[in-house]
Amino acid sequence: MPTGVVKNIEAHARETFPEECCGVLYGHAEEPRHVVEAHPMKNVAEENRTRRYLIDPLDLLHADAAARSMNLDLIGIYHSHPNHPAEPSEFDRSRAASWYSYLILSIVDRHPKDLTAWRFDDSANVFRSEAIDRRDEP
Repeated sequence: MPTGVVKNIEAHARETFPEECCGVLYGHAEEPRHVVEAHPMKNVAEENRTRRYLIDPLDLLHADAAARSMNLDLIGIYHSHPNHPAEPSEFDRSRAASWYSYLILSIVDRHPKDLTAWRFDDSANVFRSEAIDRRDEP
């Protein structure tokens, strides 16, 4: 994942702190997945936004169309965990889809800490950790 993408996610998390930020990840879906760009989305959760995010399903459809127009795939979703570890919550699990990668950024008092990646295993109903390979852009 390009370091510029990570910096954009961190900046988004700082802006929305103490609420969770969220956004989509564009890239290439073939394994290993390659993130090319992160696009911020609006957190439309109606309550407990310090511990919940929700992306409007219509916004996800538009994001998928935007990815295709750029010859990319919508490969995942990112969100922050303000003052909380970068591990999927039960709420995250209840809304997960196996075809996405999920990036979670722990941000403590507006300072980005850990960034983790996860894939949801439908058969076991659990998240499995994914490696993140950070790289400088060419």
